[in-house]
Amino acid sequence: MEHLVYCDRKAKVLENLIKGKKTMIIRGAAARKLPYGRVFPKEKLYFVENDGSKLIKAEGFVKDIINSEILTSEESIAMLDKFKLELNLSKEQLKRWSGKKRLCLISVENVRALDNPLQYEREKNMDDWIIVESINDILIGSEKEYKNIRYNDPSKE
Repeated sequence: MEHLVYCDRKAKVLENLIKGKKTMIIRGAAARKLPYGRVFPKEKLYFVENDGSKLIKAEGFVKDIINSEILTSEESIAMLDKFKLELNLSKEQLKRWSGKKRLCLISVENVRALDNPLQYEREKNMDDWIIVESINDILIGSEKEYKNIRYNDPSKE
């Protein structure tokens, strides 16, 4: 599978990934939410910024993943502190992710800017992390129809 990852432009997430100042990205929620349990080492990541441009600006690969069990607020904060160098979070991001019951930390490698950014179709039902068989499925001009992949708890399958 391949992944389209939205990056916080204001916090310069993508810029810091490309420059190597950030080697880990985060997602979290009160319950399991994409990409929790659905992203694996060596899978390809494509990065866009949440600026409305619809341009895929960079690519990289998953190195490793940590999917937390249910965390207390204190455990969540401790986990963020443990990986603070890799995450390189702004104060606003730290506040956003602190206290989440489920965290998914994704170590990334070989992140590079694309010489020719790709343009994709943004659908209303797209979240901030999209999983597709191939990124080509959501590029402008694709004949495939994007189908929203909803989270299914693997323990209940």
